[in-house]
Amino acid sequence: MTKILAIQGSDLKKVNIKTDTTILLASEAQKKGYKIYYFEPENLSFLNGKVIAYCKHIRINENKKKFYSLLKNINLNLEKSKVILIRNDPPFDNRYLYSTFLLNHISNKVKIINHPFAVRNISEKLFSINFMKYMPPTLISENLAEIRNFFKRHKLVVVKPINGFSGNNVILLKTFNTSKIKKLLKSYNHLFFQKFLPGVSKGDKRVFIIKGKIVGAISRIPKKGSILSNMSKGATAKLTKLTSKEVSTSKVIGKLLLKNNIYFAGVDFVQEKLIGDINVTSPTGLAAYKDLSGVNLAKFFWDNI
Repeated sequence: MTKILAIQGSDLKKVNIKTDTTILLASEAQKKGYKIYYFEPENLSFLNGKVIAYCKHIRINENKKKFYSLLKNINLNLEKSKVILIRNDPPFDNRYLYSTFLLNHISNKVKIINHPFAVRNISEKLFSINFMKYMPPTLISENLAEIRNFFKRHKLVVVKPINGFSGNNVILLKTFNTSKIKKLLKSYNHLFFQKFLPGVSKGDKRVFIIKGKIVGAISRIPKKGSILSNMSKGATAKLTKLTSKEVSTSKVIGKLLLKNNIYFAGVDFVQEKLIGDINVTSPTGLAAYKDLSGVNLAKFFWDNI
């Protein structure tokens, strides 16, 4: 029987094959006999009770400059898939939201990872309010008075959009800047404010959680002069060991994620503190971990599915 893996991903033309986790997962699935069908959210449709996608049927070419071959384009009834991966990059905008509703329609017939209901209901930053005791002082607000008081208490403050991703529009403010904050609030509404942790200059720790279990971790070190540990922003990765505190916190998070139908997630720490990013839409870092450790966590991903 043909095994089909359908992947809802981002534009293949923009993929950095050296760092891309989605293609690593697809390559391992192909080795296990899956045929790979790839589509973007805008190619998803609901027609006469069926969820269909206009897909690229591709073959992954390992260790080649052109990392995939296009076999054909096809309208695929996604119910024919054995597994569907939701792997398109944030932001979690209306298109992302609508795709979770459409995919949820077939989630009792096809295994979807991460589950569309869970992806829709677990905001990558807001879900962290369940773990405040593991975090640095944090405020989520658009109330200027509350924000001003937070700055008075903590001086150096990192500001993030709730629906931000890849370190985009994350800034460090040394003083309460009314005009800048008003501008950000106008663009993003509620913002995520957090006491700055200077240890970020030595790197954060990205913990990989699959099926509720800690399976590996890397440290991502910002380039000189930056506070951003995202590899897309020039950070470099190295292997790291987790402290007992980071392990115990990750286990608590992993247990709740599994309870909420999240199979694969990435969790970030600085100075042993959870910094509020619980990545469930399109967790990355497995390719870097494989390069550094020689361990292919994509195998664990598929062996435990």
